[in-house]
Amino acid sequence: MHGTLTLRRRVVITGLGWVTPLGSDVETVWRRLLAGESGVAPTTLFDPAGFPTTIAAEVKDWNLAAAGLDPARWRHLGRHPQFMLAAGQRAIQDSGILDRSFDPARLGIYLGSGEGNADFASFCNLLDDSLPLNDVDLARYTQLALERLDPTAEAEQEPHMTAYHLASLCDAQGPVSNTLTACAASAQAAGEAAELIRSGKVDMMLAGGSSSMIHPFGVSGFSLLTALSTRNATPATASRPFDRDRDGFVLGEGAGAVVLEAFDHAQARGARIYGELCGYGSTSDAYRITDVHPDGRGAARAMSLALADAELAPDAIDYISAHGTSTDANDRLETLAIKKTFGPAAERIPASSIKSMTGHLITATGVIEMIVSLLAIRDGVAPPTINLETPDPACDLDYVPNSARELPCRHVLSNSFGFGGQNVTLVLGRM
Repeated sequence: MHGTLTLRRRVVITGLGWVTPLGSDVETVWRRLLAGESGVAPTTLFDPAGFPTTIAAEVKDWNLAAAGLDPARWRHLGRHPQFMLAAGQRAIQDSGILDRSFDPARLGIYLGSGEGNADFASFCNLLDDSLPLNDVDLARYTQLALERLDPTAEAEQEPHMTAYHLASLCDAQGPVSNTLTACAASAQAAGEAAELIRSGKVDMMLAGGSSSMIHPFGVSGFSLLTALSTRNATPATASRPFDRDRDGFVLGEGAGAVVLEAFDHAQARGARIYGELCGYGSTSDAYRITDVHPDGRGAARAMSLALADAELAPDAIDYISAHGTSTDANDRLETLAIKKTFGPAAERIPASSIKSMTGHLITATGVIEMIVSLLAIRDGVAPPTINLETPDPACDLDYVPNSARELPCRHVLSNSFGFGGQNVTLVLGRM
């Protein structure tokens, strides 16, 4: 796929796992996505009364034991680390590597994770209503911390700890890393993990990401940015990427994981291969932390770099898994960036956003959409963008409105863009 003169190792995907607002079984969630089902509903994880937004895309009926995790061992972790352990364990099991002997020093972990509710909850546990929170009381709050905080719980709040827990689950003794680049994080983790395999430093990497920000602190922050939809009366129609009447994204939660493997290594063990990670592009807007650059330069360059890395011309892409958050600026400028990158071919390439159904899973979103891209290649079908009733004139590409579409796919491009101007694009291909 990269040409006969390419010397670097090819990287393939041999295991998939996720935890989403539509479920945790890969095939079940895929069927629900193709059917256009929404995972958005009234918020239940806390009382949202008084918040502008009272809806979210929560993981329903979460149960450690049902997820294959030992409650006695993992109950102390927050939601997003638990999601990540479940998704990672499923991806490892799906890959079949535990059924054969492997060199644990040649297996590593790379996650995009770390945003959750642990810090907020720990701080709230310290609060004494009789004390105003100000500089005068700093010594008192410090004393409360020393008296009440569990040192192990404090250590668990470090963003990289989830990766180390995963390493212990699968005896991964290779490089273990974590990146926290907002909504681009897990896609960046997959891209950087692939680079480690290409370089020959490892044979396999478990890559992914997780997020759970559906709590008062997370919702407050996004509400202050006026980034969230307030269609509280009709949750299922709130997330509406590329629609003229969109009013913000819906906060979701979950995790996703993939096993990346050198092609020669996967071939030697007779592994099932979902597809190839052909290209990776990463850029920064160098603009504002909450705004996309108005000419879409960073997003366009990430797409161009990923295509060049894959050694593909723009017209080789059959489908685009769009970032498509349902915010005004993102959808409009992603459309502009696609046009800049693909030129006349942009009008013929279908693109869609599963965030219309799952909500926005923040740091987990990139790897979730990577898995969707692989399934689209496998089955030759593009999932829909639901709730796309009145297209925005500024979003005038083919966004697969409301119904899945049969679409033979050889190459798929997947976009992930994050606060701070982080842009990551992956190109996936059929083997």
